[in-house]
Amino acid sequence: MVSDESNQSLWIYTADCMPILFADKSKRFVAAVHCGRKGLEKKIINNLIKTFDKLGSSRDDLLVAIGPSISKRNYLVDKKNLKEFYNKVGNKLLTNSPNNTENIFNITNLNIAKDKNLIQLDLRKYAYMQLINKNIPNTNIDISSLCTYESNNEFNSWRRSKTHLRQWNFICS
Repeated sequence: MVSDESNQSLWIYTADCMPILFADKSKRFVAAVHCGRKGLEKKIINNLIKTFDKLGSSRDDLLVAIGPSISKRNYLVDKKNLKEFYNKVGNKLLTNSPNNTENIFNITNLNIAKDKNLIQLDLRKYAYMQLINKNIPNTNIDISSLCTYESNNEFNSWRRSKTHLRQWNFICS
């Protein structure tokens, strides 16, 4: 959701997916995105930044907050889903990155879970790299380290308890 009106609030609800909140500090435009693995595969962040571009926003004016979501340690995928993720996002993301210091998609960097058929996937890091590749200054990006799966008393988690309860996330212009 995007708003180019003043005095607007946008609300989304999430459990283990990332709530990503955007604000243009000059034009006071705001956006709220519910983003998980499939959203990253569909490049929802890139599409939202294109929307801000059409509204006349400057990338230097965009502030981004990624709220509490499932951590790499607790987001486990099977090899089929991992391969599908890589096929859709590919190594191009980091190859083209101006701040390419580490290839997170390098198969040797993967953390294998206790169940040898599951692999940890760091969605937050991928979201961060997608923002960096769109020339959002890293100083304008804040990522919560809170894990919805691990925080029993603070957050709801579908993967932990199969609950339909969610957290509400909002941003105001």
